[in-house]
Amino acid sequence: MVKFTADELRRIMDYKHNIRNMSVIAHVDHGKSTLTDSLVAAAGIIAQEVAGDVRMTDTRADEAERGITIKSTGISLYYEMSDESLKSYKGERHGNEYLINLIDSPGHVDFSSEALGERIRPVLTVNKMDRCFLELQVDGEEAYQTFQRVIENANVIMATYEDPLLGDVQVYPEKGTVAFSAGLHGWAFTLTNFAKMYASKFGVDESKMMERLWGENFFDPATKKWTGKNTGSPTCKRGFVQFCYEPIKQIINTCMNDQKDKLWPMLQKLGVAMKSEEKDLMGKALMKRVMQTWLPASNALLEMMIFHLPSPSKAQKGPLMLYVSKMIPASDKGRFFAFGRVFSGKVSTGLKVRIMGPNYVPGEKKDLYVKSVQRTVIWMGKRQETVEDVPCGNTVAMVGLDQFITKNATLTNEKEVDAHPIRAMKFSVSPVVRVAVQCKVASDLPKLVEGLKRLAKSDPMVVCSIEESGEHIIAGAGELHLEICLKDLQDDFMGGAEIIKSDPVVSFRETVLEKSSRTVMSKSPNKHNRLYMEARPMEEGLAEAIDDGRVGPRDDPKVRSKILSEEFGWDKDLAKKIWCFGPETTGPNMVVDMYAIHRGGGQVIPTARRVIYASQLTAKPRLLEPVYLVEIQAPENALGGIYSVLNQKRGHVFEEMQRPGTPLYNIKAYLPVIESFGFSSTLRAATSGQAFPQCVFDHWEMMSSDPLESGSQAATLVTEIRKRKGLKEQMTPLSEFEDKL
Repeated sequence: MVKFTADELRRIMDYKHNIRNMSVIAHVDHGKSTLTDSLVAAAGIIAQEVAGDVRMTDTRADEAERGITIKSTGISLYYEMSDESLKSYKGERHGNEYLINLIDSPGHVDFSSEALGERIRPVLTVNKMDRCFLELQVDGEEAYQTFQRVIENANVIMATYEDPLLGDVQVYPEKGTVAFSAGLHGWAFTLTNFAKMYASKFGVDESKMMERLWGENFFDPATKKWTGKNTGSPTCKRGFVQFCYEPIKQIINTCMNDQKDKLWPMLQKLGVAMKSEEKDLMGKALMKRVMQTWLPASNALLEMMIFHLPSPSKAQKGPLMLYVSKMIPASDKGRFFAFGRVFSGKVSTGLKVRIMGPNYVPGEKKDLYVKSVQRTVIWMGKRQETVEDVPCGNTVAMVGLDQFITKNATLTNEKEVDAHPIRAMKFSVSPVVRVAVQCKVASDLPKLVEGLKRLAKSDPMVVCSIEESGEHIIAGAGELHLEICLKDLQDDFMGGAEIIKSDPVVSFRETVLEKSSRTVMSKSPNKHNRLYMEARPMEEGLAEAIDDGRVGPRDDPKVRSKILSEEFGWDKDLAKKIWCFGPETTGPNMVVDMYAIHRGGGQVIPTARRVIYASQLTAKPRLLEPVYLVEIQAPENALGGIYSVLNQKRGHVFEEMQRPGTPLYNIKAYLPVIESFGFSSTLRAATSGQAFPQCVFDHWEMMSSDPLESGSQAATLVTEIRKRKGLKEQMTPLSEFEDKL
């Protein structure tokens, strides 16, 4: 039975100290959705017996089919905690009722735009712990060393995100910020569970006991003494092994061997009461129910969230500030919910809001709308609950704003004209794989155009565009991402109208190797204007400085010229004469004006186009291709297959490390995106399914071959691209340009 109503949820939304906002993040297949089920079950939305099998937050049919999460799903959960569970909580709270706004995110890197990682306080759970007892049969000390390494590795990564405003973001079992869980079977624990059990036995308080249950703390029952190192006595064991790991191992083995005569007295000692109908269960089913009753996963996870994650109480002062992070397709075709987080103020049904899009500049009118919110909704996985308003610190979905928001936006009150938008998130992936789509039936073209607009709105990573040739292009992060986008386009956004797609195409970029071999000149059609131009590569690091926003078109020319002259060796006067940045007026390319006599566009534009082409062609043009970072986990006997597949596909391994304490190797390699199609299936075939690759866009790399040299790899690619775009297949040779210049 669901243990709460929408009205109860709305009431708790005002208790700022009793709200937690969190997202579950990890690699694909680490058990995120399975573990989330335990929290959903504890809130009464699904039965405890099926937790771990339902994967409640996988709301799409293709998610259930593939067994992976594709889109992040929000769900708001209500819990009433016991006085006992909160007795050591030191922070502010308003009674015992808590609201957890939880987002289950995808682990596959193609969908990493769905997960957020900006100034968040982490807590960690080491999942799939049941495998230590059921499959791997690991002894206590070996298990401890493995867990210690896993936690250390996570802390190394977290330490790189250290922020003075957050303080220490590393996690420690002895402080209760690490849990050990088995999501599939619905059990988990933190050291708090066992510290409570043993504190009175050893006559120490819980926090002291927790410290003894981790790290270099050993206990010898023969001497009844704790020591800082193993004494070598056969009875001396590490605290964690003796008081946490072995009791769990004992209970699990007893259940799996159906030794019920031993089991009931053990459970009685632990204060675990089983229902009479559960006592007839056998083997794995019995083990699952016993462990769920003794160490329910929801208790351990809730304890970590409530005790160690911050409440949004500090953000409540001030006018409405709301960040819309994604648009979710509604059941009525063509409409979208705007989903986001209220950072301050309150959003309500009928409220007039000021919508600042990603291209809004304070003080200007571009990408700015003032509209009314038709409805405010709490998101509950597959269903939604309408509420009158949603205060800060909570997640919300809004109806009626979808025509004015493309992918993300910042909302504030109508009169807050001085508000600045919240900066859009930076993603670790780029849309570098493209397909061209067209309708099977020509009359469906309006559906395709409308469908592409809706697709672009629904996914923060996808880019839909129309080429000069009239092709409709969809760009995504990888093969799987594109596959899902095309399915959504056809089924959800075009009402099932059939589409035809091209083979996947990879985006390339152009650059030059060196300064033009000579200055080129072009005359305008009326022969009154001459444009002289040279092309040259940018200094090391300048393109990155532009991408990072340190140098840009809106900078004060004096400040910009100082950076360019001091850091990149530009002439000071030349640095003041930047004409424009490109592409889209902001990209990492520049046209610098060294004469500047301004004339009409009709004369200058075609002349400029010719002279720009010529300057590039005289500066040794080269193609840049996108490259994936591939991480592969595999046993030693699969390494040969991995190397041979990577060699066939122009990939190269730059790191190979054995994971300590396991037979697995971690391999890191670079793989050109154009070679990645079918890579996963080829790799699986070559390694008998033992290698698991994860590909994520990493960098652009210059191709060594010359695109002007007939028959070279770059020249073949250029010919294919020109053919696809409907351009002349042969590039105009420089000699012909020279005749016109």
